[in-house]
Amino acid sequence: MFESLELLAADPLLGLIQRFQQDIRPEKVDLGVGVYRDDSGATPIMAAVKQAEARLLETEHSKSYVGPLGNLLFIEQMAKLLFSNAPEHLAGLQTPGGCGALRVLAELIMKTGRTLTLWASNPTWANHVPLLAGAGLNIQSYRYYDYKNHGLDFDGMMCDLDNAQAGDVVLLHGCCHNPSGADLNQKQWPLLLELCANKSLVPLIDVAYQGFGDDLEQDAFGVRLAAKMLPEFMLAVSCSKNFGLYRERVGAAFVVSESAEAKAASISHMAAVTRGIYSMPPSHGASVVAEILSDDVLRAQWQSELSGMCFRIKSLRSDLAAALAEASGHRDFSFIEEEKGMFSFLGLNPEQVKRLADEHAIYMADSSRINLAGLNSSNLAHVVNSVKSIL
Repeated sequence: MFESLELLAADPLLGLIQRFQQDIRPEKVDLGVGVYRDDSGATPIMAAVKQAEARLLETEHSKSYVGPLGNLLFIEQMAKLLFSNAPEHLAGLQTPGGCGALRVLAELIMKTGRTLTLWASNPTWANHVPLLAGAGLNIQSYRYYDYKNHGLDFDGMMCDLDNAQAGDVVLLHGCCHNPSGADLNQKQWPLLLELCANKSLVPLIDVAYQGFGDDLEQDAFGVRLAAKMLPEFMLAVSCSKNFGLYRERVGAAFVVSESAEAKAASISHMAAVTRGIYSMPPSHGASVVAEILSDDVLRAQWQSELSGMCFRIKSLRSDLAAALAEASGHRDFSFIEEEKGMFSFLGLNPEQVKRLADEHAIYMADSSRINLAGLNSSNLAHVVNSVKSIL
């Protein structure tokens, strides 16, 4: 049977990780892997998470299944975090990470039996297309990032989405666009959602970095506005970044519907989809999040830690933009400071990226997308000087 399979090319990011690990140079810097790191280069466990885990260790009395919908307190608390006041016809379930949420929602879309197109930004997170197209969705792209001018091509985005058909799904990044860091602002969100309302387009908003852009409230602006302006939309949510629970795979899928009947039907189909894929979600990570969000003291501690992480990334953006501008003498890197979240494009070509790795032990994606959190007080000068040398 398996002799007929052909060897697939390695995932570019996984290959980057391997090359970095094999590099023995002490000055090596990893700006590719998309996880948060502190100034020491570690991906720490948040103190609020540690305390919540300690409580669970003492109080948890069963390892039985949590059911296909998952931890219901987790779903309730995540809805409050996203919406403040949740929409009336909101259906949600726990999933194995944001990836699980995206796949469940893609399968739900397919259950409608309609011939639909899903529109994704160009560029978008590398795993969006495999996750969504793997369910059978037809994927088209809309213009999003202007590489020449280092910013959002909002006019191009609106023009392309004006060609979408009624019922088509529009994949949007709720905040901290991955990989560009170029976000919709609070003047652009209403215009985009008005287009969706007028053309009967259904947004699927991927919320993977709430709290990493400006703060928890501002990063939810688009989601909350959609609840006011649209009759229906979908959300895929991840707790990997803002709770630091990467390996615990904590996520949620939400559907906002027009009626109680549509809400009931949506959750029944989502539960059926999960039953056919992974049956039941894992318990631990979602229980940790539920414990934190439902306890005032733990929640305040978590928010303080998250604010510190957000401030660190903003500071790194400012420091890198200023240092690159000074080192290059003529280039404008102010776009790095203006963007949101962990990612930005440096504006280098693949050959320059290769030289950074070969000559300076600095690793990033071929597109020159970098993870700002990979920078720290020990390596910033090395990165800046190395970029200057290849410009």
